[in-house]
Amino acid sequence: MYEQGPSAEQLAFLGLTLDDIEIEEVEVWPDVWPAFCLFEAMGTQWRLGPGGPSGLDYTAIPSTAKMIGIKRRGLEEAFPDLRAMENEALGVMAEAAEQSNN
Repeated sequence: MYEQGPSAEQLAFLGLTLDDIEIEEVEVWPDVWPAFCLFEAMGTQWRLGPGGPSGLDYTAIPSTAKMIGIKRRGLEEAFPDLRAMENEALGVMAEAAEQSNN
């Protein structure tokens, strides 16, 4: 998941500049770009249960896809990749929760 880094003002307080921050670039293959954009746009659409996130709210997927310009055919192609990203994110979130409980 994406977290916005510190602002220039926050860094200045610590005596740092934006040049002092290492930027990690992640390559996204063109064939999964629509799914990546959809996954990013769905960032506030996680269903939560007593044990934490349980998955994306699938009812929000069609309208979110439409808002970012993914047509129905494109959504059908992107959905399996979206599910793979969802599954991986759930694993990362579960691992982070486990570490914070220890």
